[in-house]
Amino acid sequence: MSIQVFVIDDSAIVRQTLAHLLQGDPEIELAGSAPNPLIAAPMLRKKRPDVLLLDIEMPGMDGLTFLRQQMAEAPIPTVICSTLTTEGSRMALEALAAGAVGVVAKPRLGLKQFLEDSRRELVAALKSAARSRPRQASGGRPGTALAATAPPAAAARVAVPGLHALSMNKPVLIGSSTGGTQALEVVLTALPADSPGIAIVQHMPEKFTAMYAQRMDGLCAMRVREAQDGDRLERGLALIAPGGRHLQLRKAGGQYYAVVADGPPVNRHKPSVDVLFRSVADCTHGDVLAIMLTGMGDDGARGMKLLHDGGARCLAQDEASCVVFGMPKEAIKLGAVDQVLPLDRMASAIQQFDARG
Repeated sequence: MSIQVFVIDDSAIVRQTLAHLLQGDPEIELAGSAPNPLIAAPMLRKKRPDVLLLDIEMPGMDGLTFLRQQMAEAPIPTVICSTLTTEGSRMALEALAAGAVGVVAKPRLGLKQFLEDSRRELVAALKSAARSRPRQASGGRPGTALAATAPPAAAARVAVPGLHALSMNKPVLIGSSTGGTQALEVVLTALPADSPGIAIVQHMPEKFTAMYAQRMDGLCAMRVREAQDGDRLERGLALIAPGGRHLQLRKAGGQYYAVVADGPPVNRHKPSVDVLFRSVADCTHGDVLAIMLTGMGDDGARGMKLLHDGGARCLAQDEASCVVFGMPKEAIKLGAVDQVLPLDRMASAIQQFDARG
């Protein structure tokens, strides 16, 4: 059976363009469309689709308010279609915190051509969403996702002694995709301020990762920021790969440094988990913990196998707690995983790895 997609967007041009694009894929069928949530709601109750493609900024009722209501009443896998603006990015991240499973970026100008050029990405996002199990997150409550003031965890952040930071540099690597923004929040907010340095690849469009890192920095005891070329991965710091760029680590003088560079997509992704994992496999002697979280596809599986064979400790999120059990499953199939754990045990696993000395 085809994947039934329902579009909610106030732009008639967008709805028409999306209808045209989706007709070209035999696995997807446009189940209907509406210009705003108020019109869409009774249509969705009458016939529930497999996936919602939801605009954020709309008159009458914005997409974020509608998403929160829908996730509370009858969750439907939802992909957000958001503009590449500061406000669009902010609301898209709030939507991910509220339970959306993916984001597709769109510009304010040249929209029709952009959507046609991005057809492959759009179709992949919809298919991934159709295989997901959406969940409402606590971050989805109004006003909590991007608070103006830091919560207690960040407010209580303490300085990490420099000598300790230099002597205990055992990096943690995390790869994630669909459902990963929520999963990362669960893991990172449970870690203390002096946790080992963490390098993260989360599949996310360009322009969104900097704001996502800013949001996480406000929620976590650790410092969190978008990676920049040359950053040292030190204790108490999590670096997130910037959207549209690859993140690698190089080792020099016993320390790990970020290498942020352009390049072709790997496994259809940029940033790619495989690129990060492979870079560390080339320079590690087992002093690394690699974690594969929820996501569709196989990005990172082969890189994790190289890490595993080189002596790194490798963990995968279990199927029950994954939004999409794709990337962890592929790593497990390759024999690249030492242990499969539920999401709520990943933070303690990181602390146990750090305590081994």
